[in-house]
Amino acid sequence: MPYDNAHPYSKPADMTCSQPIPPASFIDISIPSQELAIMEGQRILQTYPVSTAKKGAGEQKGSYCTPRGWHQIRAKIGAGHPLNAVFVGRRATGEIYNDFLKQQCPERDWILTRILWLGGLEPGHNRYGNVDSAWRYIYIHGTPDELMRGSPESHGCIRMKNADIAQLFDRVAVGMKVFIHG
Repeated sequence: MPYDNAHPYSKPADMTCSQPIPPASFIDISIPSQELAIMEGQRILQTYPVSTAKKGAGEQKGSYCTPRGWHQIRAKIGAGHPLNAVFVGRRATGEIYNDFLKQQCPERDWILTRILWLGGLEPGHNRYGNVDSAWRYIYIHGTPDELMRGSPESHGCIRMKNADIAQLFDRVAVGMKVFIHG
C-alpha cells in the first residue's frame, strides 16, 4: 500500500465521529507527533492524541519499543464494557479504574476500556520470530486519561484517552490496516 511518510497533517475533513470509516481507509500513527489519524487516501478524516513507547521506536521482542511499519487490526476486545473497564491478559477483570485502584497499583501499566490488537504485516520486520508485533502483544488501548500528557510513555503499545479509544473501536473493523512511523 503506497504511502508518503512525509505528508503533513492537516485539518481533518468535515466528518462526524459516528460515521463509518470508508473501506479503503487506514490508521496512520506518527510517533514524532504522538498522533493517530484516520486516513482516506491522503485525506485526514479524524485525529486523536496518543502516547507511544517511552523507549522509542523498535521492533525487537522485549525492547518495550513501539514497532513501525504496516500492521492490521487482528482482534477487537472489549465491546460493551464501560469506560475505564480494566483488562488483564485481554480479559476484563470486572474492575473500573478509579483513584483507589490508582493508589493501590501506582506502577501498573493500565489497559482500559477497549483493545485493538495489532498484527504485523511485514515478515522479518514486524511479523514472525523476535519481531512479531502480535506476539509482543502490541495494542491500541485506553489508559488513565491523566497519563495522556502528549509524550511517549507506554511500554510499546499505543495509548489513547478512554472516550477516544471507545469511539475509534466502534468505527474500525478487524483487518483494517495501521501504519506506524517515526
